[in-house]
Amino acid sequence: MSRFRYARAIGVLALLAAMSSWSASAQQNDDDWNNNSREVKHVFVIALENHNWTQPATVPGGIGQIFQNPNAPFINSLVNGTALVYVDGHLKNISEEVSYATAYHNVLATPSGNNPHIHPSEPNYLWAEAGTNFGILDDDDPYADNPPNAQTTQNLSGLLQKAGWTWKSYQEDTDLQTANGQLINLPLSADEWTVPLVSLSGVFGPGNYLNAYNDSTEYNYACKHNPQVFFTDTNGGNNATTTNPLSHNYAPLQQLAFDLKQDRVANYNWITPDQYNEMHSGLSTGFTGLTGDAANIRLGDNTLSRLVPMILSSQAYKDGGVIILWWDETENDGAPGDNQDDFNHTLGEIIISRLGHPNVNSLPYASAIDYSHSSDLRTMQEIFHVKAKGGTSPFLGDAANANDLSDLFAPGVIPTEP
Repeated sequence: MSRFRYARAIGVLALLAAMSSWSASAQQNDDDWNNNSREVKHVFVIALENHNWTQPATVPGGIGQIFQNPNAPFINSLVNGTALVYVDGHLKNISEEVSYATAYHNVLATPSGNNPHIHPSEPNYLWAEAGTNFGILDDDDPYADNPPNAQTTQNLSGLLQKAGWTWKSYQEDTDLQTANGQLINLPLSADEWTVPLVSLSGVFGPGNYLNAYNDSTEYNYACKHNPQVFFTDTNGGNNATTTNPLSHNYAPLQQLAFDLKQDRVANYNWITPDQYNEMHSGLSTGFTGLTGDAANIRLGDNTLSRLVPMILSSQAYKDGGVIILWWDETENDGAPGDNQDDFNHTLGEIIISRLGHPNVNSLPYASAIDYSHSSDLRTMQEIFHVKAKGGTSPFLGDAANANDLSDLFAPGVIPTEP
């Protein structure tokens, strides 16, 4: 048997074992759910890239919106009430646990678009952790500049860490093995993990271990999409070796399945697929016969269609779990006079949880309240009761000015104070 077929076989066996374990405990988990308090205990943020939820125009060959896009069938099934997936071996309509935003805007966006231009990606990921971009308007790796990008302890994961909550960053294409001096798509053992402080991209070496979501040999990890690596209290310093004390807060994405099965996920989990699987970039060969932006969207949608059911089957999800599908920034759609920073360009924000707002008229609840990344940050501070230090507000940065996400949840789920 070839190494590739052997690796795939091992992967299938592991998945079957996990499904068997989850299915066997499904009834007990549901019974536990009925007895547990209705509070959020585990958050899973899946970060996606560079697409508007809605935009004024669809330009042939340009950037397409996600809402009602045929190249995003899974995402749209979540919000239109038809999301049927296998959970614990049973077909389930998970749209019953979905709510979403219709007025989620780029940070600091205004109706006119006359506002600061918070782009490209990295400033938005920093904002998700701290409620500000610290004046940073580039995509540099954390220690590419001198001084490094963010030297502050006032960030969400740092506050969680100090308060005794756990956090973890799952990043695709990190901590991989090498063969003949080239990376291959097999993760290192946990004792060899590092803090991934340097971006990397390329093609896997000999062995043909294909990407689990797109069956390609291409890899593409970007620090700019991994917010925790930009803060000195959550990156452990400029130390990309196994001696970094925070190395186990960062894991290759393959580890997520095992952590879910063993009920060892953190309270706050940030999940970033690689740049091909998060809608950012296109594979050199396209995907499923598509090219350009259509292929990018389908790649991200396909990845979500596999990640989301895996999380739904876990004990962590059933015990106060919330999945947040999050997009980083609005994009120019290519239309004449386009202004990506105005309110005509919205971002996707989808909540999947048993604690979410109940469906309305048998459809997922659509909230029209104005939200931004500051809203997510404020909500995380409220859920985990962590306060900023040294300022006039208990909230980090612009989170002090934002609506929280309580309208997307059942009444009383989100605390009113951090």
